[in-house]
Amino acid sequence: MRSIRMRTAAVLLGTAALGLAAPAQSFAGSGTASKAAYCGTDQSSGLAVSATGNVACATALQAAAAYTKVWQGKAGKPLQVRAGDATWECQERQGDPNPYQACVDSQDKTRLVTLSS
Repeated sequence: MRSIRMRTAAVLLGTAALGLAAPAQSFAGSGTASKAAYCGTDQSSGLAVSATGNVACATALQAAAAYTKVWQGKAGKPLQVRAGDATWECQERQGDPNPYQACVDSQDKTRLVTLSS
């Protein structure tokens, strides 16, 4: 049982490491490479959560949880959620090749939370 959990965690970490760097860079719009930190898995959706900028992982997980509570049935529409003393603008983005969910701090566009499979 433990080995299955370890394997699942390794797959999620690998997926996050491979799939998050490019979408985070292009969404942030800073023009400079920014490192994405893997923060964990959103409990509601099962998606991997990562953060760029100076976003703490606890805040990234809170923003992801707030977004996944309200996103069902609103595909493609931007939504605002509150987490960690900030308002986050969230919506689905087209990745290469798969879409992903992204939330950006409305006051600081370099702060990004990404949810991906």
